[in-house]
Amino acid sequence: MQKTVLKNAELFTRKGTMAEELLARYEYPWEVLPHIGAYILELGAKLPAEEYDHPAENVWIAKSAKVAPTAYINGPAIIGPESEVRHCAFVRGNALVGRGCVVGNSTELKNVILVESVQVPHYNYVGDSILGYKAHMGAGSITSNVKSDKTLVVIHGPKEVKTGLKKVGAILGDYVEIGCNSVLNPGTLIGPHTNVYPLSMVRGVVPGGSIYKRKGEIAEMLER
Repeated sequence: MQKTVLKNAELFTRKGTMAEELLARYEYPWEVLPHIGAYILELGAKLPAEEYDHPAENVWIAKSAKVAPTAYINGPAIIGPESEVRHCAFVRGNALVGRGCVVGNSTELKNVILVESVQVPHYNYVGDSILGYKAHMGAGSITSNVKSDKTLVVIHGPKEVKTGLKKVGAILGDYVEIGCNSVLNPGTLIGPHTNVYPLSMVRGVVPGGSIYKRKGEIAEMLER
């Protein structure tokens, strides 16, 4: 049975990640977004110097991470152990990249959490968003984080939830797979273990354990 989930405890179940403490402070993911930058500064000050380089103000990069010389990283930012930041990636700030993540060619990050083992490897824009464990965004898929009329973002689920925020991108639970060239509209929330077809335009809440084919056509995933 498909399950609609909104709470952090249901969306993100991986233990021991750098983001775990911050996610536990708030019940819902959109409540986390305004606090990412401050949390990075708090966490960065505690990171061991023998494990992290500190190449610029408010930037911490794990010694085991690989960062291309053409990548740009602006603080506050943390690049976790064994992560890879590839050619011409643009990290604009307020980016917490957990262990084993891939930030790919020409990908842009802004005010995001990549929990752990997340891949945004090819021409992705991810802003004001949280991506759960092993979430993957196919080539060219992006998060749209501001409504065209610039009004505050509302989560359209079983009940409409007012976030009080102008900028909310997408919330992807653990193991979410986004197909190539898809657009996740402001306030999109996708439950764990859900696949989104390529070329999709997604809005609102998609239940966990689903296959999103198009608007109004969401199938239950029978096997995982």
